[in-house]
Amino acid sequence: MASDQKTVVIYPPAGDGGRRVRAGPHFLGMAYTLLDVVEFLWLAGRDDADDNWLRQSPLVEWRGGGPDTWTAARGLHD
Repeated sequence: MASDQKTVVIYPPAGDGGRRVRAGPHFLGMAYTLLDVVEFLWLAGRDDADDNWLRQSPLVEWRGGGPDTWTAARGLHD
């Protein structure tokens, strides 16, 4: 992944707080913390990923809340 610089998308939290993580067309997993996202990216070959990189990189698209949002908005899943 490091060579092709695909955009990382972190989707809005589900009812249990988990967020789907994708890098380009690849589903990497369900993250429940920022550290989970970092681990997925390391496993995908993005060795420079850490919490600061995730918070600042233009390659990361946070949907439904930023890196500190890990609970679903009320009313979305009720």
